[in-house]
Amino acid sequence: MTAMSSASSDTHSKVMGYLLWIFGFLGAHRFYYGKPVTGTIWFFTLGLLGIGWLIDLFLIPGMDRDADFRYQAGPINYSLAWVLLTFLGVFGLHRFYMGKWLTGLIYLVTGGFFLLGVLYDFWTLNDQISMKHAKRGIFN
Repeated sequence: MTAMSSASSDTHSKVMGYLLWIFGFLGAHRFYYGKPVTGTIWFFTLGLLGIGWLIDLFLIPGMDRDADFRYQAGPINYSLAWVLLTFLGVFGLHRFYMGKWLTGLIYLVTGGFFLLGVLYDFWTLNDQISMKHAKRGIFN
């Protein structure tokens, strides 16, 4: 693999992972790296009572590497989409960013589809972006 192809598959950021790790006792970094089941467990157990949260400090580079292999790179920036979802998800800004205008408007007027849509997006955002990138590649 060349340096160029390696750089193009860097879909997730360690810096973003560590920034979300600060709130990691709520599972934010685990959702970001595509681990929704453990993200949910971290949310309800406060990072396994803080122990899992501390251990994750050392696991983030591996989670980042796994996410880079699992998700497809493209024009939509995963980190920006996650910032928009995490802090402004109830307004649907992450959906507008991804070009999903109708659901973005629905989120805007319903508080993120009554927060259930935001929860759904925490579980599926990485896959949604990767699928948009894959579809774009088919038609180009």
